[in-house]
Amino acid sequence: MAQKVLVVDDEKLIVKGIRFSLEQDGFEVDCAYDGEEALNLAKENEYDIILLDVMLPKMDGFEVCQQIRDFSSVPIIMLTAKGDDMDKILGLEYGADDYVTKPFNILEVKARLKAIIRRTRNKAVQEAKAKVVEVGELKLDCESRRVYINDKEINLTAKEFDVLELLVFNPNKVYSRENLLNIVWGYEYPGDVRTVDVHIRRLREKIEANPSEPKYVHTKWGVGYFFQK
Repeated sequence: MAQKVLVVDDEKLIVKGIRFSLEQDGFEVDCAYDGEEALNLAKENEYDIILLDVMLPKMDGFEVCQQIRDFSSVPIIMLTAKGDDMDKILGLEYGADDYVTKPFNILEVKARLKAIIRRTRNKAVQEAKAKVVEVGELKLDCESRRVYINDKEINLTAKEFDVLELLVFNPNKVYSRENLLNIVWGYEYPGDVRTVDVHIRRLREKIEANPSEPKYVHTKWGVGYFFQK
């Protein structure tokens, strides 16, 4: 199955060149020419990697990168025309995996792209192997969707399990209530963020020895929730 790449740049000649070179290597390539189009394509499709220019119409690359990180961990390489280190630092802080400064050598771009895809695939394989995760007294069996505390099975609802699984596989990453609602319940879900609070409360009542002083599922006040290993 061909690996799928999204190329985002408002300079059509650059996009055309990158697309041609990647397609020569067997990649499937989608193109976007402004930030809004890029964000919509990222929501509608599954990509192996995104090449994202910083300077874009409608929404800049940093904002696009930040918004993509709300719903996806797809690898992102930022393209910047500036040699300014601040651009590079900002790109990585907003969730980018790498950056390339224009003008660039397409061979270098492809080498970095392939290395990141390979690294991401290897990580995915390792995570797939870890079907049973144990943290302290907590054991999560992803295949059977069962949870145990001190080897005693805890009955979770499907959504409680989904929330816990997401947090466990992304330790110390803080998810806002909106993020959790979108990821676990989906963008079309008509409810509000109070749904998340209710599920977190019930989850804590089931897995925490003292729900008011949680060991596993923590609150970052004013931001959201995270799992602490």
